[in-house]
Amino acid sequence: MADAHQKHHDYHIIDPSPWPIIASLAAFIITFGGVGFMRYLNGGSLHLFGVEWAHPWLFFIGLAIILYVMFGWWSDTVKEADEGAHTRVVSLHLRYGMIMFIASEVMFFVAWFWAYFDASLFPNEAIQASRLAFTGGQWPPKGIEVLDPWHLPIYNTVILLLSGTTVTWAHHALLHNDRRGLIQGLTLTVLLGILFSTVQAYEYAHAPFAFKNSIYGATFFMATGFHGFHVLVGTIFLLVCLLRAIRGDFTPKQHFGFEAAAWYWHFVDVVWLFLFFCIYVWGGWGAPLAAG
Repeated sequence: MADAHQKHHDYHIIDPSPWPIIASLAAFIITFGGVGFMRYLNGGSLHLFGVEWAHPWLFFIGLAIILYVMFGWWSDTVKEADEGAHTRVVSLHLRYGMIMFIASEVMFFVAWFWAYFDASLFPNEAIQASRLAFTGGQWPPKGIEVLDPWHLPIYNTVILLLSGTTVTWAHHALLHNDRRGLIQGLTLTVLLGILFSTVQAYEYAHAPFAFKNSIYGATFFMATGFHGFHVLVGTIFLLVCLLRAIRGDFTPKQHFGFEAAAWYWHFVDVVWLFLFFCIYVWGGWGAPLAAG
């Protein structure tokens, strides 16, 4: 009776995973290494226990371990799904986990937008040291040429909105067991994600302002660059889903990996719309446009 009961319960006990502790150690290494790397780039030094740590190698060791953990941990998750370990309760908790992850990402963007709106709405705030000197009491600051929102930014807006359509097409194709439509929709979404990143890289290369020595440039690049990083992560996420779709991993009833990627991609789309209207359109209103 006990064996029969264990075969039909809604939870599944798995062996303890080594990945959380390895990921924690990797995060510590990459953080400590990142400090040393920045000191190294600025010609400084970082000494601890009599050892010079201002080198880039520790940062890249931490990055390599994190990439290894990502591959190993997610490979184990896929393997568990294939073995039937993702029961109804486990699948529900995976969804809760993805929702909490996206909520934490929202908080990251709140920080960047908070900095941007604080600087733009109060450009002559006396309590902020040197703000008036940097902004000239107006926004965009004096001497800043801004990017034309109706040129490359609007192109990228159309690209992302179109990619949201193609990923939804892929999802509906999967629900109707249309494997060909799933693969076609995912392929187009990945290509559109790559196109978005390419256009943004070109825009950054020709931006008339820099990250440093400008409160406008700092807040602009932090908000749009952080979003660009999310587009890159989402593109990789969807590319993995595409490879799994080609392999035949997803079924209409079991496809949370793809569903999570679609949620993430729609989140990226919504954030970009907010970025476009608040930073490119409203944030650059009245300032001279960069030539070209």
